[in-house]
Amino acid sequence: MPFQGIGGLETYALADGECRVEVIPSRGALISRMSVAGDEVLYLDESTVVDPSKNVRGGIPVLFPTAGRLPGNTYPVERQAYTMPQHGFARRLPWTVRQAEKSLLVMGLSSSEETLRQFPWHFDAQLALSLEDSRLTIDFDLENRDTRPLPLHLGFHPYFHIAQSAKAVARVETDATHAWDNQRGLEIPFTDLDLTATEVDLHLRDHSRPGTTLHRGPGRRPVHLTWSPEFRLLVLWTLQGRDFVCVEPWTAAAGALATGEGLLTVAPKERLSLAFDIEG
Repeated sequence: MPFQGIGGLETYALADGECRVEVIPSRGALISRMSVAGDEVLYLDESTVVDPSKNVRGGIPVLFPTAGRLPGNTYPVERQAYTMPQHGFARRLPWTVRQAEKSLLVMGLSSSEETLRQFPWHFDAQLALSLEDSRLTIDFDLENRDTRPLPLHLGFHPYFHIAQSAKAVARVETDATHAWDNQRGLEIPFTDLDLTATEVDLHLRDHSRPGTTLHRGPGRRPVHLTWSPEFRLLVLWTLQGRDFVCVEPWTAAAGALATGEGLLTVAPKERLSLAFDIEG
């Protein structure tokens, strides 16, 4: 059963053993909390949750139908320009609860007049969250209800709780050798990760494994992440003075709807499912 959570928003809880996950469907199907044996895995700025004019900073936002920023916030479709804000609309719109059980929550988002103004395809998106022990599985399923192939650019934006004082020893396992530095707009050799910088915004294009482990410092549980092989880009982001590090799997680089580079497509009347697992 749902309960009134932050700011009185309807919130659903999943529980299994010592793990608890909380979700706010009306705020973009936001996973707002994940706690394992009392250890808070996620960071959340509650003031951004209660203010509908703000993008939520924290939890696990869903980035669809674009991850990152489009050039000029626009992209062309059949010689017409469409406007879409950074990270798309799924994180801003309410999702409908379709099934709710103790350790399973299924939510849906279908195309509407509002979405068609930004993304001219008819679709049905479904997000199924399942919890087993301390592993949360996020299944994103997209059905193309249009008559044309549908471009898919998907990302997840988890904010993992890491105190500023622990960022000097926190690390992310990766075999990447190069990174796109989004702050400077250039590609750099990737030799070491300094999470203490004023801002870290690195896009690891040659991270080859379908997953990673985030080490959050002494006394904190490491977080093990795995994802479908269609997620081909790993983004790392943090800000100095904020107690989070984002470790984000994306299916393609920012701007893919405009460039077409790395875009997945879903054929008419077909479905595509992608998964992201978080184990604390």
